This record gives sequence, C-alpha cells and structure tokens, in this order.
Amino acid sequence: MANRPKGFGMTAELANKKAAKFDADLADETLQWIVSILNTGSSEDQQLASQIVKVKTEKDVHTPLKDGVILCHVVNIIKPGSVRKVNSSKMAFKQMENIANFLTGCEGLKMNKTDLFQTVDLYESGNIPQVVFSIIALGRKAKAMGLQGLGPKESTANKREFTDEQLRAGEGVIGLQAGSNKGASQAGQSFGKSRMILD
Repeated sequence: MANRPKGFGMTAELANKKAAKFDADLADETLQWIVSILNTGSSEDQQLASQIVKVKTEKDVHTPLKDGVILCHVVNIIKPGSVRKVNSSKMAFKQMENIANFLTGCEGLKMNKTDLFQTVDLYESGNIPQVVFSIIALGRKAKAMGLQGLGPKESTANKREFTDEQLRAGEGVIGLQAGSNKGASQAGQSFGKSRMILD
C-alpha cells in the first residue's frame, strides 16, 4: 500500500489551523500551574506532578493528561469531592470516563460549557489548544475561589437597576450616535426625471 499523507483539502486546512493555535509557552505555563496545584495536595498528588515535563510540543500536553487522572486530582484539590472515583485502569473507556468526570467536576464549579473541551479533544489529541484554554478557565475559577489561580481575573456580572423615572428621562434625549440633520428634510426635493405611467 502506498504511503499517503493524512487529510486533504478542508480536513488538512482545519488541522493546520488547530496546530497554528498551539502556543508551547502558554501550554507550559498552564501545566506548571497544574504542578503547583498538585504540590499542595497529598503525596499521591505530588507524585503525579512529577509526570509533567516542560512543554515543547502538543504531545507533551497530551501524554500526561490523556488518562484524565491528573485532571481529576486537580479538580478534587480545587473542590474536594468533585470526582468521586478516579479510574487507574489503562482501558480506553475508563480513561475517557476520567476525562468526562473531570469535565463534570468543572461544570459543578459553575464553569461555562463554552470554556470546556470535548473528551475526544484530549483523548485523541484532536484539539490540544482547546484543552489548554479549558485549563486556563479552570485556573480563573480557582482564583475566584481564593486559591492559586491562572490567568486574568474572572469577569462577574454587573447588573444595573433603573427606576421608572430614570427610564422616562432618557426617552426625550436623542443620542449623539443618531446624528443631526440640522433642520434639513426631503420635503422640497425635486430633481431628476419624474416617473411617468402611461395608460
């Protein structure tokens, strides 16, 4: 059988686009945050931290996180009891179950679903940049909970309440964005040829 490159046309373009989003420095910073969180946990957590190496490629992110064990331990340190059982089996469906349990634990922390990756993004190394962004979002949530965080402060809602009087006062004001016609109108417009309809 002949050797053929994987992916043609749009598939190859999408794969190249995903690969271009990967930032090794950002991924390394993210995994170092995971190491620092694991080092605050039990001796088992600290032993897991030793599996993480300096990130140079996507494989350096995929290899230690693929089975989901490290991620489950991280979310349990942030909020104890988030993941009840961490599977240590090397069977594919057990590893994918760990990743799914991690994602469920993140949802329990009130993280936006749009911030989370899909199980296959990590397990099959389909979208490692999204995995990194999800871990950064977890770091923001940890910072909001008063723990050692990662990235900028998480935004919060700033709901405003206006009285009926304040709302009525705004109805008579023309916004500056509306502009002004300075009194001009189209009432006296009479240029161009008029349209004649003949019977």
